Amino acid sequence: MLKILKSGAVVGLDAVEITIEVDVSRGMPAFIIVGLPDTAVQESRERVRAAIVNSEYELEPRRVTINLAPADLRKEGPAFDLPIAVGVLLATAQIGRQSKPGDYWLVGELSLTGEVKPVSGIISIAVAAAKQGCKGLILPAANAAEAAVVTELDVIPVDTLAQAADFLNGALKIEPAKGGNGSRADLVQDIDFSDVKGQLQARRALEIAAAGGHNLLMVGPPGSGKSMLAQRLPTIMPSLSRDEAIEVTKIYSVSSQITSGQGLIWKRPFRAPHHTISSAGLAGGGQNPRPGEITLSHRGVLFLDEMPEFAPSVLQVLRQPLESKSVTIARASGALTYPAEFMLVGAMNPCPCGYLGDRKRECECSISKIRSYRTRVSGPLLDRIDIHIEVPRLTRDELMGEASATETSADIRSRVLDAREVQTRRFGDSATLNSRMTARQMKTLCRLSKEIEDWLGRVIDRLSLSARGFDRVIRIARTVADLADREDIALADVAEAVQYRVLDRPRLY
Repeated sequence: MLKILKSGAVVGLDAVEITIEVDVSRGMPAFIIVGLPDTAVQESRERVRAAIVNSEYELEPRRVTINLAPADLRKEGPAFDLPIAVGVLLATAQIGRQSKPGDYWLVGELSLTGEVKPVSGIISIAVAAAKQGCKGLILPAANAAEAAVVTELDVIPVDTLAQAADFLNGALKIEPAKGGNGSRADLVQDIDFSDVKGQLQARRALEIAAAGGHNLLMVGPPGSGKSMLAQRLPTIMPSLSRDEAIEVTKIYSVSSQITSGQGLIWKRPFRAPHHTISSAGLAGGGQNPRPGEITLSHRGVLFLDEMPEFAPSVLQVLRQPLESKSVTIARASGALTYPAEFMLVGAMNPCPCGYLGDRKRECECSISKIRSYRTRVSGPLLDRIDIHIEVPRLTRDELMGEASATETSADIRSRVLDAREVQTRRFGDSATLNSRMTARQMKTLCRLSKEIEDWLGRVIDRLSLSARGFDRVIRIARTVADLADREDIALADVAEAVQYRVLDRPRLY
């Protein structure tokens, strides 16, 4: 007897419909799975056999053939266990009198006892099922909150194979899972800018970066607070919209980083990989490609502490995603494109020992060591970082002072939101930030007076700014003007923007 069920498979961050055809016939006993299955899918034969028997159903010696269509798409993971087992029960007429399996997609891994275990990528599968007009999704109970984000579906949580069979047979009523939007309580941060002592210029630079979506590099001695400042950047960024939260949740679901019972992720990501990370770990990849740190930082912040300690080949991976806001992983079997719209925040010492220019400690590095250290972060990558600032050692008075006297994250966020609103009105539906303005938009929206042009000409000659570096200065100036609620860019805005390009200044090393 032939039975047909529906399931889903994740490809990249999205899912596609998978048709599961189960044929049980007389002949030499066998259990065959075709349709380009990987090892995990092939091993489902043993899990399905044991789960059916241990769920008190029968599995007589028959020829069982499972076809996973489309046949040219590689099927990965254990998520097909549940639909295959249900398909075998339907084909052997052990359930099915009142069942309508075609109304539901089924997804889930089976243990040998018949327990239905959670799988990754559920929110992507739920979105795909809703687009296909499916009535509902039968899935592991641990994944129910994640799938319930898609309100167009009936999300049916099951703990065992027997529950799924009884539900389809009409012997068990299961209420669809509700909610799934997650709790915005996790937006309450346990860190705040009021914890930061001193560093007024750095705080101002981070405010500008958050307002315009600019990448930023902090240069300063050890212990000056670079990591502390970077960790607080997400607290002054706007909250995720629902569509953005779904994007982020998809990424973390596909990467198996969603906890049981978790719904939407509302907090902006903050990723801080170790400097020993590989190019594949940063950009994504592997035999079965998975998102890397660049994609896990989507809609959030990617923080690279001790930036020159990263392998130069790893840092070069950042160049294309910083421009295109996506990362493409090419393999012989095809290419996957992941989103990568993140803010890059880097931190580095001014020299290998960390004390070049320090007021208290003398630098012990030679000029050649300093040059070698600085060149580990290439010029083309520095050109893609809008803001370069110095973060000096705190003075005694700043260290002994009260950090609570400074502004809170909420105070700064309110100004960031106002500046973002100005950009929304300016760019309309394109959702563009100042950091992503095209050359044509810059000509129209960043007109400069003759006085500013003459002043900038002298700056270009003195600093030898590249064309990309010049554009960065104009974009920063546009954001500074937006924070001041000025329609036209003033000379003071451009002058402040130039101050945030410290690595373009002439130096002896």
